[in-house]
Parts: sequence; C-alpha cells; structure tokens
Amino acid sequence: MANVKLTNVKKIYGKDTVAVQDFNLEIADMEFVVFVGPSGCGKSTTLRMIAGLEDISEGTVEIDGVVVNDLQPRDRNIAMVFQNYALYPHLTVFENMAFPLRLKKMPQDEVYKRVVNAAEILGITEYLTRKPRALSGGQRQRVAIGRAMVRDSKVFLMDEPLSNLDAKLRNQMRAEIILLRQKIDTTFIYVTHDQTEAMTLGDRIVIMKDGFIQQVGTPTEVFDMPVNLFVAEFIGAPKMNAFKTNLVYEDGKYYVTPYGAKIEVTGKKADMLRERNITSREIILGVRPEHVNLADKADASAIPCTIRVNEMMGSELHLHVVEDNGDKLIVRIPTVSLEDEQRKEMVYGSTIYITFEGKVMHFFDPETNENLLT
Repeated sequence: MANVKLTNVKKIYGKDTVAVQDFNLEIADMEFVVFVGPSGCGKSTTLRMIAGLEDISEGTVEIDGVVVNDLQPRDRNIAMVFQNYALYPHLTVFENMAFPLRLKKMPQDEVYKRVVNAAEILGITEYLTRKPRALSGGQRQRVAIGRAMVRDSKVFLMDEPLSNLDAKLRNQMRAEIILLRQKIDTTFIYVTHDQTEAMTLGDRIVIMKDGFIQQVGTPTEVFDMPVNLFVAEFIGAPKMNAFKTNLVYEDGKYYVTPYGAKIEVTGKKADMLRERNITSREIILGVRPEHVNLADKADASAIPCTIRVNEMMGSELHLHVVEDNGDKLIVRIPTVSLEDEQRKEMVYGSTIYITFEGKVMHFFDPETNENLLT
C-alpha cells in the first residue's frame, strides 16, 4: 500500500485560468480521504492529476515516496472508478473485470482467481456472465469497482462514483463502500460534491472552494469547528443559519443579542472565548438548524418568527421561518418531541418562538468570515 503527498500543486489551463491553487496535502497509507466542494472547485482536477490524466502545471505528486509527475497513468499503480462506469458494453461482467489483468498478460488462473474473489466481495458473482446492459445502475457500479479492485493497486481513486444513482441506491452503495474499505487494505481518495457522502465515508475531509483548500479535518472536526463561514454553511444539511448580531461580554459572561433577544453562551465555547480574550464586538452568528429550539413567548431569549414553509421529513420537521427583520432561518424539530396540537399549529403564516442552544453557537468575523475560535 502507499501514502500520497501533494506539494504546492497547481493546475493552470491556458494562460491564466487557475483550476487548482497551491494544493498541499499528505494522505497516510490506508487512509480514506474525501475531496468535497461545489462544482468547479477543482476537486476532480486534483484527482485526475494524481491519476496522471491531467498534467501538473506546478508542484509535485508523490505516491509511496516516488514523484510521479512524469509517469503515465498505467505506471503509477493506481486504480480509478469513474462517474459513468466506463464499462465495455460488448464484454461480459467477467471480461470487463478481467480486462486490466489481460493487458498485463497475467496467467489465466490468476485472472480467474482475482475476478471471482472481487465478485464475491462485491456480491456480483451471479452476474459474471451478463453484459452491462442487463444490469442496474448499482450493479454496474459494483462491476466498475471490481475492475479497479482486481488490479491490487496502491491507491484507489473514485470520482463521484455514486452521482448517477438514485437516492436509495446511493445510500446502499455508500454502505457497501464502507464495508469494502474494511475488506481491502488500500489508500482511498474519493471525490464528491455531496457532503453527506463526505461525512459518512471519509477518515478526513478536504473541503475546497475556487481551487483552494478551505479546511482539512475529520468529519467531527469540520462539523464542530468550521474554520470559516463557507465551510460552516457547506457542511451540514440543511445549511447553517448565519446572520449579523452582537457578542456581549458582561459580568464575566458572554451573550449574543440576536433580534433583541439575549442568549448566554455556555460550555466549551464560552471557555474558548475567554481564553482568546475576546470582548464585546459585532459578529456573524452561526447556528445549525438542529440547534434551534422552540421557546416560550415570555422567555427573554425568545425570538418571534413566521412560518413560510413546513417540510415534513418523517422523523423531523424542517421549518423555513422569517424573523420580523426579514432574515430567513431554518429550524429542525424532531417530530417525536411534538404534540399533535403543536404540529397542527405549525402552518404557513403562523408564529412560533425560537431560541438557540448556547453551547453550540459559532462566531465568525464579519469582515473575513473566519471563525473567531480557530
């Protein structure tokens, strides 16, 4: 197996179109790293430079300690799974999976052994004699993964492999990739625009925007302590609520004062504000929808809002509400916590009162959008 190291990697198209800018990252042996970000952020371009499918404009890519900038893809000992499966329609599943081994002129008994073993792991043994057109999307993707597996490569690259599947199949294949990772000892680099895939699959997540790395960390780290407002809003569904307000330091305690309410900052976040000697100032306050609570009208921390949309998601409600000043917020409420009468009252145009959990707020600089606590 192998580690992967990217040092000052840059990709420039034409004279001045920079797709990837000063990319630096070390990926450990057998680590599962996910590149995630919006369309056009440079994540697939970075993956293709690792694979050798794109030239590297500047910097170096190392695999297992060897600089591979000038090596052809076939000489890098990597395997890649593409978004569109890239299967040969005229070949059976067995022959599709065996194809890279036959190119290496591997003995027939070894080809058979590797293909059958991969098929058993992926649960596609019964489809080995079929053609791709006779398979579902999920089955085709398993074949594409199997074709990569048989090569016994040092690095396993996956470029949005689930984006062509429907929601149910995506969930199923996500679970299967997690199980696959337990069965094969290799380094995974996975590209997706879906933050749910990133959070569930990755040991670490690399969040990108406009060709730059915004943050690298475990799923817990990027969720609990996003380094800037972009990461905060990108990670989490629905996205984080963010709005300008004031942070107030008073009698040794911190408060935020959104929309005339007064809410105390508590727990670790309050301790971190003290450690950094942060005083009263204007901030962008970030609050995730699941950390917004219903409040009593008489509570000093209560904020009146008008419901505009009520999305029934089964186990929870997603309420899109508008505060009196016109700011739009999203509230996630577990349905198990609601009485039937409360549910009936949560309709378009009705008023609810909300407040925020003081221990899980996020504080950003209004000018730089950087997290004040990172």
